[in-house]
Amino acid sequence: MSTTGERTVTQTKPRRPLPLGWIIGLSIVAVLVLANAHLVYVAFTSQPACVSHLEAPDGSTDHFRAAKSGC
Repeated sequence: MSTTGERTVTQTKPRRPLPLGWIIGLSIVAVLVLANAHLVYVAFTSQPACVSHLEAPDGSTDHFRAAKSGC
C-alpha cells in the first residue's frame, strides 16, 4: 500500500432520466386524484338552501314539482 496521498475516486452511475411514459402516467393519476379531491370538497362545503317549489299540482302550469320536499 502506498502512502503517496492519492485519493481514490469512486465512480457513480449517471442518473437515468425518467421515461416519458412514467411522467405522463403520474401526471394523469395526479390530475384524477386532485379532481376527485375537489369533487369531495365541493360536495361537503356546498349546502344548497331550500328553494320554493309547487307543493301540489294545480294544472295551470307545466312546471315540475318536487317529488318529496326536503324542507
